[in-house]
Amino acid sequence: MPLWTIYHSADTFTVGERRELAEAITDYYADVVGLPRFYVVVIFRELPTDDFYVGGRPTGSAARVTIDHIARRAPDSVTRRRMTTRLSGLLTPLMEKHPEVHWEFHIDETSEELWMINGLVPPPAGSGAEKAWAAANAASPY
Repeated sequence: MPLWTIYHSADTFTVGERRELAEAITDYYADVVGLPRFYVVVIFRELPTDDFYVGGRPTGSAARVTIDHIARRAPDSVTRRRMTTRLSGLLTPLMEKHPEVHWEFHIDETSEELWMINGLVPPPAGSGAEKAWAAANAASPY
């Protein structure tokens, strides 16, 4: 499961921009990585401007993205750099619409052994059961 939490200053992104970004993120993980679409979760957390500090000062307009990867992990530094570049490419079009926004992101990787969906241990990556979950776009016993 990729979990994207996007912390941002109040009134930075429109509802349409949020929806568009969430769809682009989901498309990437489904089409490129091969994950079931329902594995992808994107949360937007709007913060009052005076609650967002960068370098010890209120920034005015900022976005900080934390990305948790659980369903898959990058095996080496080359893959991690390629992934970081691709994920930056998902964010860049939106951020270019808001040049005043200070933005950054990071990715954490967690063991898939510490993850469940609806009380179920997800099936192994690329397995028939995972493909069935993807086709149904929902978790089910396997």
